Amino acid sequence: MKKSLYIIRHGQTDLNLKGIVQGKGVDAPLNDTGRIQAEAFYTHYKREQFDKIYTSTLLRTHQTVAPFLQAGLPMEQLAGLDEIGWGIYEGKEQTPEIMEGFSSVITRWRNGELDICVDGGETPNQLAERQRHALNYILSKRNEKKVLICMHGRAMRVFLSVLIDRDISLMDDFPHTNTALYKVLYDGRTFFIEDAYNIQHLNGLYTE
Repeated sequence: MKKSLYIIRHGQTDLNLKGIVQGKGVDAPLNDTGRIQAEAFYTHYKREQFDKIYTSTLLRTHQTVAPFLQAGLPMEQLAGLDEIGWGIYEGKEQTPEIMEGFSSVITRWRNGELDICVDGGETPNQLAERQRHALNYILSKRNEKKVLICMHGRAMRVFLSVLIDRDISLMDDFPHTNTALYKVLYDGRTFFIEDAYNIQHLNGLYTE
């Protein structure tokens, strides 16, 4: 059973622009730039004939794929695709204190400490576990050969690591920006990234 997964990050929100932490607990809408990015992605990929769209449960992913929905494509929300929980940092500006806390946590993740998290948040291993459930569900739909998956920056980095069976501590090796695309092919046994960090559709547009 072969599948093509087109995985994108959601479009820009005002909180992205202001450097405010969102995580899975803040349900911010797209801003004008985010909507332009979403339209640009649709214009570039509307002929791909996706069988299904999967999104997180958060508004910013729904709005990013809205042009495809208006064209009649079916969509399903999966909580497993939600952004990582950033706990006490969600909704807060990136003050020096918060940035120091982020830096400390991310450094520990890079060092392989994947069971630690921000207070009240999620660990990378917890995120990966719910992503595996979402992935198994997507793979179970045998008639869906080409799917579009819209999710979130940190979550996408972990998801790509899970897909290609790479150490999650290396997640930051995957760059991302709003609506950046990773095309991943599944041959029935393994996944491989065919197209990484494709932002051709953003040529000439403002991106974060």
